Amino acid sequence: MNILRLNCKDKPGIVAAVATALSNHQCNIEESSQYNDPSSDQFYMRVVFTPIEADSLSNFNKTFSSIAQIFDMDWRVCDASKDVKTIILVSQYDHCLNDLLYRWRTNHLPIEITAIVSNHEDTRKLVEDIGLPFHYLPVSKDNKIAQEKAITQIIEETQSELIVMARYMQILTTEFCNHHKGRVINIHHSFLPGFKGARPYHQAYKRGVKIIGATAHFATADLDEGPIIAQDIEEIDHSYTPQKMQSLGQDTESKVLARAIDLYAHRRIFMNGRRTIIL
Repeated sequence: MNILRLNCKDKPGIVAAVATALSNHQCNIEESSQYNDPSSDQFYMRVVFTPIEADSLSNFNKTFSSIAQIFDMDWRVCDASKDVKTIILVSQYDHCLNDLLYRWRTNHLPIEITAIVSNHEDTRKLVEDIGLPFHYLPVSKDNKIAQEKAITQIIEETQSELIVMARYMQILTTEFCNHHKGRVINIHHSFLPGFKGARPYHQAYKRGVKIIGATAHFATADLDEGPIIAQDIEEIDHSYTPQKMQSLGQDTESKVLARAIDLYAHRRIFMNGRRTIIL
């Protein structure tokens, strides 16, 4: 199966043109979803299809290029059978990493983990015991740019597409975020926007909140301001200490991060300025 993703200015005839092109080249549509965003007048479409004949896909790609020009589309066809090559960045908290490794080993996420990068040694044994490469790149204010270049080199050498910050407690530079725009997913231990920065559970405790949550978003140069992909919450009450909130919150973080990665791997996320469209 393959996935066609496209977006363009909304015009009549887009869906018909896509369906006709696929049909004319013996491609069977398995799933289709679309959305017209009224605030930006942008049309988004995701189509899962199966080529029936050996040359169906190549012929479709050639023909669809001219159709895409007519509608001024940004489009891409992805092979749905290939796992998304993914590099994971982590610091000392390992709950998200543990969860992702479990889901990866049990084939619950369509990703291929290519490497683990950390600015601490804490997770080395965990990673190396299951046979994955572990790269220790400690970060200081003096070597931050150099270490980010080293991370980029690992990304390029492993041909990784997705970069996951699984509680990687470093602020990425503007250069890194821009270079890998739309490919870096971060998990924030709070329901954004709100309680940003350090020690969010302690902030929440002092404010007497009745829910806690987690937010997965694309990393941008603006700290914790990137387009939101997935969120979830848990109800609490006055009896919850910061420690109990943190324990519950870590489980929520793991679930939300995995959900965001799954959406990305299935090519369901479209960027729309500071927002995301999920199809």
